[in-house]
Amino acid sequence: MPENTFLIVGLGNPGREYRENRHNIGFMLVDQLALKLETRFTRLQSKSLVSSAIYRGNKIILAKPQTYMNLSGQSVQGLLRFYKLPLTNLLIAHDDLDLPPGTIRIRPDGGSAGQKGMASILERLGTDEFPRLRLGIGRPPGQMQAPDYVLQDFSAAEMTVISETLDRAADAALTFVMEGLDAAMNKFNGAAA
Repeated sequence: MPENTFLIVGLGNPGREYRENRHNIGFMLVDQLALKLETRFTRLQSKSLVSSAIYRGNKIILAKPQTYMNLSGQSVQGLLRFYKLPLTNLLIAHDDLDLPPGTIRIRPDGGSAGQKGMASILERLGTDEFPRLRLGIGRPPGQMQAPDYVLQDFSAAEMTVISETLDRAADAALTFVMEGLDAAMNKFNGAAA
């Protein structure tokens, strides 16, 4: 594969019942990118639904692992091997409880912060040195446990903020592809503009 091939993986759980869960915001982002790039998820590869498009001379592969969140590393490892991509050309998009809704944060590396899909990827790849796009979903209210919270659907009011966030996050992902990680971090890290 040429240097200008990028793999953008959104984390989530497969199945209609999970579609609008907070935990599936990574899937929502790659769906948003597929719309912008005018492509569709038409094939299964390395336990992921996969789509690809050419964007300004760069090949972008979009993936939604179908292993369920806790085994996401299987898909990511398989796709990286198949496409022979360096970790610098990988971007993982996932939900983050520690960031308020409407916030995105791009990082060059880091731990899982308790996110099970990221933990699986870190274990499979044996490193934390790959870019990730964290999408804020906020903390659970009151005494609600995090696992229950992340598997709830976004409310209608939250979806307004999330929709705007996904637009910005898609632009951030495309900036990562076109201009690099530093440019994407400088332009997009933080709360909504």
